Amino acid sequence: MLRALIAVVTCCFLLLARQALAGDELIQLPTRPGVTLPFWLTTPADAPVASIVLLPGGNGLLYTARKPPPNSRSFLVRSRDKFAAAGFLVASVDGPSDHPEGLSSFRDTAEHAADIAAVIVYLRQKAPVPVWVIGASASTISVANIATRLKSGGPDGLVFVSSIVAATRQAPSLQGMFDFGEIALPTLFVHNKEDACAASPFGAVPSLMARFTSTPRKQLIAVSGGLPPQSDPCEALSRHGYFGIEDEVVTAITDWIKES
Repeated sequence: MLRALIAVVTCCFLLLARQALAGDELIQLPTRPGVTLPFWLTTPADAPVASIVLLPGGNGLLYTARKPPPNSRSFLVRSRDKFAAAGFLVASVDGPSDHPEGLSSFRDTAEHAADIAAVIVYLRQKAPVPVWVIGASASTISVANIATRLKSGGPDGLVFVSSIVAATRQAPSLQGMFDFGEIALPTLFVHNKEDACAASPFGAVPSLMARFTSTPRKQLIAVSGGLPPQSDPCEALSRHGYFGIEDEVVTAITDWIKES
């Protein structure tokens, strides 16, 4: 009887701990005059080892007015609890109030970089640890824009996940948009060898990496496999979005950041 009671109490404790970890706090952060940037803050159980800014791909919107948020399709955002469980303070960023239609024409602008700079300041005030910016798919354009524009007050490291390395009718390629030689930050590239999205062929990643000539540390983590796709090859529930191998990919990213 006593053992059964202890088991029940232990299960309840673990459930509460898991629920506490999964809790998201909505932050409405003023960034530019008349503009607010909403993001969901996920806090680890212990003092964070680092903070990360997660930038979803696609149109960049999480629809924070809805409950329970955020959009669970994005690989990065649906994995936010995994990042928090690894000891990271996590900001899952939505679109700013002046771009309710999405970020397709906004990702390479100075205003977008200024918005994320404000998030970085907020995170540094919350915890005196390094801040990394992670983007996946279309938001790898955001990461490059932030890194090249923020000469001070920017991130301490970058992660490019499923980088846009080939131009399509929907989006330009990263390859011709930025001077990557200006980036002097540790930079990780993560890509699925079986990515079937026309905008992110695995074979084009090395040529992108070669243009990062000033980074003190860079590496490509190549993965493969996943569950049968439940979305378009360029969307989140596919090889492009690491569907079914989230744990493996998050562990690879968080281990690399901790070693930097």
